[in-house]
Amino acid sequence: MTSEDKHEKVLFIVQVGDSTDHEIESIWTKPTERGYLIDNIPFYATGVAYGDTVSIIENDGQKYANEIIEVSGHSTLRIWFNDETYVSVTRNELQQLGCSSEISDQPKLVAVDVPPDVDYQKVQAYLDIGFKSGRWDYEEACLGF
Repeated sequence: MTSEDKHEKVLFIVQVGDSTDHEIESIWTKPTERGYLIDNIPFYATGVAYGDTVSIIENDGQKYANEIIEVSGHSTLRIWFNDETYVSVTRNELQQLGCSSEISDQPKLVAVDVPPDVDYQKVQAYLDIGFKSGRWDYEEACLGF
């Protein structure tokens, strides 16, 4: 395994709603000379996206995200499905629009990566149709444009 193939988990502190409570999301990264390149789609952390580079702070042997060093231009969306039966077809349709996605450990939650070269307005229009029809709710967790 070369250093380019090495992946490390970086912990992101995620605020729970409007409360002072927080949870931790671990996100796969690739160490680089500049920092840690996010290498999967965040499910809960906001303000970060696939391909962003973050600095870290180490505490008790754990790596915690500190700040964003470089943005990738990618956007992160989260979809919460009202019915699990729409997940597969929706992921396929988003893939046809140029977006990748990942299913959470909660089968109704899907994180979506919108690369910078994808027409965001087309993706948003598609998601708005599903929202208005009651199939899902969605959140723009990080807009890279």
